[in-house]
Amino acid sequence: MSANWVPEILYEEAEDGMTSHIPFVQVPDGEIMPHVLFIFESRNTGETEMGAYGEEEPIVELDLYQYANMNTLKEKLDLNVYDQVRVALGLEPMAVAVEKGKKITERVREKVEGE
Repeated sequence: MSANWVPEILYEEAEDGMTSHIPFVQVPDGEIMPHVLFIFESRNTGETEMGAYGEEEPIVELDLYQYANMNTLKEKLDLNVYDQVRVALGLEPMAVAVEKGKKITERVREKVEGE
């Protein structure tokens, strides 16, 4: 992986002008999806300060967040620890999620085959 590659978070815009709510990262050939993304949260404080040219500029607070690649965690952690992480993030344990996924797939197949 190149130290020069910087991931860019993008949103797909449909032909009707609607934007997807799920972003994506275009990964160049020879690179891999990052194991962690660092993202700043930016919030206006409601206060202003004098800018470089005498204009008022809003004061902004920045908080740094880190987002882990769940595929990396799944590969590196044992299942019990991985499930603890999933539950801490508001997700279901893998066994429950897999079983629900199978049921959804079955319903989709039944609907497709019924048409």
